[in-house]
Amino acid sequence: MANHESALKRMRQAEKRRLRNRLAVGQMRTAIKKYRSLVAERKHEEATAALPAVYAVIDRTEKKGVIHANTASRYKARLARLLAGLAKS
Repeated sequence: MANHESALKRMRQAEKRRLRNRLAVGQMRTAIKKYRSLVAERKHEEATAALPAVYAVIDRTEKKGVIHANTASRYKARLARLLAGLAKS
């Protein structure tokens, strides 16, 4: 357990940030799961309409510094590839 005031404050701040980051990641994962379920159900029009909203959630998470820029790009690329695969079949 920390003893100094500055260390105690740092612990409080870290806990707040951890909760905020978990919320952001949870929202992002939920959006991705909903999108993947649309693709799995072969709902091409709905998936196409939902993709920009999912991209926005990923970009927002990246902007907050919760995920790395390359991670965000990787997520978006994989989601786009899912949609492209759905369009082919």
